[in-house]
Amino acid sequence: MYSPKPPRLTLPETLQLSLLRPYQAAMFSHSLWQFASTVGLYLACVAAMYASLHVSVWLTLALAVPAGGLIVRIFMLQHDCGHNALFQSRRLNAVVGAICSVLTCTPFAYWRRLHARHHGSWNNLDGRGIPADFFSDCATVAEYEAMTRGRKFAYRLGHHPLLTHFVLPPVIFLLLYRVPFDTPASARRERRSVWLLDIALVALFAGLIAVFGVKAVVLVQLPPMVLASIVGIWLFSVQHRFEEAHWARKAEWDFAEAALHGTSYLRLPRVLQWFSGNIGLHHVHHLNPGIPNYRLQACHDECTAMTGAATVLNLRQALAASRYALWDESVRCMVPFPG
Repeated sequence: MYSPKPPRLTLPETLQLSLLRPYQAAMFSHSLWQFASTVGLYLACVAAMYASLHVSVWLTLALAVPAGGLIVRIFMLQHDCGHNALFQSRRLNAVVGAICSVLTCTPFAYWRRLHARHHGSWNNLDGRGIPADFFSDCATVAEYEAMTRGRKFAYRLGHHPLLTHFVLPPVIFLLLYRVPFDTPASARRERRSVWLLDIALVALFAGLIAVFGVKAVVLVQLPPMVLASIVGIWLFSVQHRFEEAHWARKAEWDFAEAALHGTSYLRLPRVLQWFSGNIGLHHVHHLNPGIPNYRLQACHDECTAMTGAATVLNLRQALAASRYALWDESVRCMVPFPG
């Protein structure tokens, strides 16, 4: 598995971060209940969607909303497993993460490697260029102004919210994750996880089609996955690209500063916080990725000497954040494309 070099911390940062370590302790019964209840609710929702096809297609599509939300939550549990945070056992994290991957269409070991690279260079201007970080990276104003007219057009088109938040997410989760792009041949475990998941998905959907038919499977399985991919990518993007997001060159990049101000505390309504697996507490997650999702809020609330400095976004601010596309080094904030 790819592991980034740990960030270099100053002594005060190390002392403050030590306050967060007790929250790493995963509670087996709580973690198991999260996994079993969330997957159980999702399977019940899918069963209801198949049954609703005999009543109304519109009812089926309405049920796709909670089903998509549950896929997002399952992905967040898979995300915790990728950080070995959901359970204390690395093997159990791998097993549960692999089970989740069948429902999220995201190969576990492969995605874990890509995500580890993100945790090694987030909001570092000299660490950009990782394909998997496309939705959190940005160009600087100076870099954009130095582009030719054609490159500016292509860059703006490639970062248009309709493309990045609605078109690309389903393409990535449903198509791109079917092949181990950006993974060297030497990463055999990660590449194998892609092919094994593909085989599992073919077997699963072939069985569902044999029972329910192609049309029913498309109507039930596709809309929740599309919705979940859109929401998931948006959550990842907005928590790194917002007006007050802090970026820095490698020489000036600071771990705690990048966690507290290069990511955000996305304060969501309680129901959305549950569906998103508390990932809105992204500053705490970056300060210590080993903290399970159900302890992030307590860590934030009880360690204010460290977490109280986080940049807070409400839902309205988050929905407007997609307009901030460039980092302006002169004023040290994100700005929209020039008119």
